[in-house]
Amino acid sequence: MTTEQILMEIREANLSYLMLAQSLIRRDREEALFRLGLSEEAADLLITLSPAQLMKVASGNQLLMRMRVDDEMVWGLLTNHGRSAANEGVSRLHASILMAGRHQEAA
Repeated sequence: MTTEQILMEIREANLSYLMLAQSLIRRDREEALFRLGLSEEAADLLITLSPAQLMKVASGNQLLMRMRVDDEMVWGLLTNHGRSAANEGVSRLHASILMAGRHQEAA
């Protein structure tokens, strides 16, 4: 993959993320804040962006979203690494609780 292809993929991911964020915020603000890990201020800003502004922001060469799963414990819970399929629901619930707690800490 060339550098130009990578930059194009980043731009597309950014635009998709921004459009999804706006859509979720309009539909259910509290759920959007939780699911996207956004602050109130970020949501306020995102909802006011015009399509032209979305395109401009998305066209940068850095990903706008970041991985919220940044530790081995949550990755293990999400992937069921070393666990049976019977525990999958409990593991996903545990991972969701951990990520929700981190969202609250960040907000």
